[in-house]
Amino acid sequence: MVVIAAAIVQEERLLVVSKQAAPEVFYLPGGKPDADEEPMEALTRDLDEELGVQPLEPRFLTDVEALAALEGVPMKTTVFEARISRTPQPAAELADLKWVSGHESDLRIAPAVRGHVLPLLSLAFNVAGHPTC
Repeated sequence: MVVIAAAIVQEERLLVVSKQAAPEVFYLPGGKPDADEEPMEALTRDLDEELGVQPLEPRFLTDVEALAALEGVPMKTTVFEARISRTPQPAAELADLKWVSGHESDLRIAPAVRGHVLPLLSLAFNVAGHPTC
């Protein structure tokens, strides 16, 4: 499975979303590209459909290979850092959104996000002293 996702950081907090099918698990916003879509086209479409926002100044952050949190199948996620055009509102298949520091012990964050993306962003905060986006 291939997924394109956005790491959106504001005030040293990462935007995560949950889906109606599994409202207790939080992921990065994004999704699977359609057969003929380039990664940025897929990211732009998914962020618009799910959150009503456009990615601003997206740049490649990392590729993460992990098991999908719900399906348990291998997944490759290409993550882009981006700012967004306005305040996000959950729509389409989303149940909720949260801004997280990564230190929340009572929140189920997908393993790929907790184990790969949050440590990268935390390093950026520690080195630069401010968000990378």
